[in-house]
Amino acid sequence: MVPGSQPEEFSVSAEILALEGDLEYGEYLASECTTCHQADGSANGIPSITGWETEPFVTALHAYKTKHRDNEVMQIIANRMSDEEIAALAAYFKTLEN
Repeated sequence: MVPGSQPEEFSVSAEILALEGDLEYGEYLASECTTCHQADGSANGIPSITGWETEPFVTALHAYKTKHRDNEVMQIIANRMSDEEIAALAAYFKTLEN
């Protein structure tokens, strides 16, 4: 599966996609993400999450949260996040260049 792509049957509600993420809060939350995902966009076996558009980023995390995407670590992490936290992370990582 291409990073950011989702199973065709999975979608996120327009209400969730419409949430405006708080960039500063996203930067604060990102430290857990950058433990594995590199902030400079390098992959090294773990997909880059920098520079993603909001919709695919939010959709990917909700797919992990609802176990539509298979990765036990990401499922656990995403399950702990609120919709607002996911939106904030999407806002932050969108600003980073690959």
